[in-house]
Amino acid sequence: MAALITCENVSLGYEGKTVVSNIHFAVGQGDYLCIVGENGSGKSTLMRAMLGLQKPLQGKICLGEGLKRSEIGYLPQRSAHQADFPASVSEVVLSGCLNRKRLFYTKEDRRQALQNMERMEIVDLAKRCFRELSGGQQQRVLLARALCSAKKVLFLDEPTAGLDSKVTAELYEVIQDLHQNGLAVIMISHDLPSVVKEATHILHIDREPLFWGTVQDYLRTDIYHK
Repeated sequence: MAALITCENVSLGYEGKTVVSNIHFAVGQGDYLCIVGENGSGKSTLMRAMLGLQKPLQGKICLGEGLKRSEIGYLPQRSAHQADFPASVSEVVLSGCLNRKRLFYTKEDRRQALQNMERMEIVDLAKRCFRELSGGQQQRVLLARALCSAKKVLFLDEPTAGLDSKVTAELYEVIQDLHQNGLAVIMISHDLPSVVKEATHILHIDREPLFWGTVQDYLRTDIYHK
């Protein structure tokens, strides 16, 4: 099966300074890839590059299987600015359709937004102000928003950061369900014990790749047991 996204000997950085280098891997349909590593290892920089938000210093990132940027959903790291967004839940979710380059929402956009709110079990919150919600509720809203774009691939950057254990477990269940229903998932996480239970593949980086492969192989490495 052809890859959806391929990184070929990619190096990334800012103003000529390399942050992460020699990255080479591929993500196919049905994969659930978790990118792990210490703070500053280049995880978020790599994700931004795969999303087309940053150009590699060298190497290339290719989209395959007819994948378009508009078919990729993205849930970025939570931020204080994001949490204080003064809009209704339904407006936030619907805004996930904006990357289709239309001036107005269509009936199909609104139908899809409602469908994704149903998937995230937040229809009862539709008229609530986003900034009045709990952290877990906000993540479900933002995930519903990302799903309005995600046709084949879903990117998640630390989706459970700052959430309590119960809400974290619930969110992992939601993500696993999305994966099992056909979405390729690429997630950055520091939660290694959960990651090795959820993912199919691991990319462990520390300014360069330390491991790339299946979870089963990763569990047998010295890197995992450090």
